[in-house]
Parts: sequence; C-alpha cells; structure tokens
Amino acid sequence: MSRINVVTSETANSEQKELLDAIQSQLGMVPNFLKVFANSPAALRAFLGLHGIANEGSLDPQTRERIALGLAQQNSCEYCLSAHTAIGRKAGLSLEEIDANRAGSSQDAKAAVAVKFARSVAENTGEVTTAEITEARNAGYSDAEIVEIITHVGMNVLTNMIGKASRLEIDFPKVSLKAVA
Repeated sequence: MSRINVVTSETANSEQKELLDAIQSQLGMVPNFLKVFANSPAALRAFLGLHGIANEGSLDPQTRERIALGLAQQNSCEYCLSAHTAIGRKAGLSLEEIDANRAGSSQDAKAAVAVKFARSVAENTGEVTTAEITEARNAGYSDAEIVEIITHVGMNVLTNMIGKASRLEIDFPKVSLKAVA
C-alpha cells in the first residue's frame, strides 16, 4: 500500500480527473506513480511537461530506456525498474541488454557510454569530470545530446524518488532489485 495517496478517477477532483483522463486516453492506463503525482496537479503537469520535452530530443527511445534502467537499479527503485523493464522490452531491448543496462552498461558501445555517463551524473550530483564529457563526445554524442542525457537523469531521479518515497504498488510485471554482474 502506498504511503502517499494514490488519486483515482473515483477520488479525483475535477482538475485531477482531467489530467488522469488525458493520461488514460494517451497510454491506455494511468501508472500508479502518475496517480501519486496527481495529488499536486501542478507537480503532475510539470512532470508531464518535462517528460514531453525530454522525449522530443534526439536520443532514441532505446537509449532513454537504457538510462532509466541503469538509474532505477542504481537508485534501488523497484517500481521504476519494473516499469522500464516493460517499456524497454516494448522499445526492443533484449533481456540481456536490460541486464547490461542495470549493471551500468550496454551491449551497444555508444549507448554504454550514455548509461555510464548518466549514472555518474546521478551518483556525483552533476560533478562529472571533463574526461567523462570528452568520452561522451568521442562516442558521438553532441552537446545537445549530453544535455538530454542529463535531463533524463533529472527526470528519472525524480520518478525514482516518488516511487521510493511513496512505496507504490507496482502495476507492471514486477522485476526485483538484485545485484547485477
């Protein structure tokens, strides 16, 4: 049971209901973490805005999911790990790739740099080295894409914290946190 209220269609006020209905029509469901965000319509709108902007960037969906998986594991958020495993599979990631992402890498050399960089940004609260930025550039990431990676870190850390603080019921096929090789 969530430690923070999960807003449902039945308990939502008109503003919350409008937001939840829009999410339902777009996704076909309203994930529980968005139902927690709905306690503050302003926070939910802010998250949806950031998510929409972040997805307009040039990082491909697989790399965005790789980053989310690496951070969910690093930040010990079982909710997000479960959600992004399901989303990653839909985006075409294999189970082997997902395991690599959870371990902070990728089977794809360029994506491995993005996942490693993203985890360093999170772990070091942005205090990355010049060598890490140079490595990202040398892997083929532009400054715009480096900024997008950092943006995805911020967005995923936010959802990891919502998931962990509220102890949400997982509404995706559950994936347990574990030590990864």
